[in-house]
Amino acid sequence: MKAHEYWSVGALITMLGTFYSGYKGSKSSHKYFAASSLLCMIMAMYTGHRLISKNKKTEKESNSIENEE
Repeated sequence: MKAHEYWSVGALITMLGTFYSGYKGSKSSHKYFAASSLLCMIMAMYTGHRLISKNKKTEKESNSIENEE
């Protein structure tokens, strides 16, 4: 859960940097902010997916244990 929050905050910060550098017209820093924003968004989606799939897996296991009893 913590990793997902950190990647999400990082994506937000780099998106703000991308908008600001685009507004100022700094093309070199804009490219770096955009690439890092893309990386952070991919990692945030990946960690969020792992978080959701882990919860579904534990929910199925708890349901199967209850059905056995």
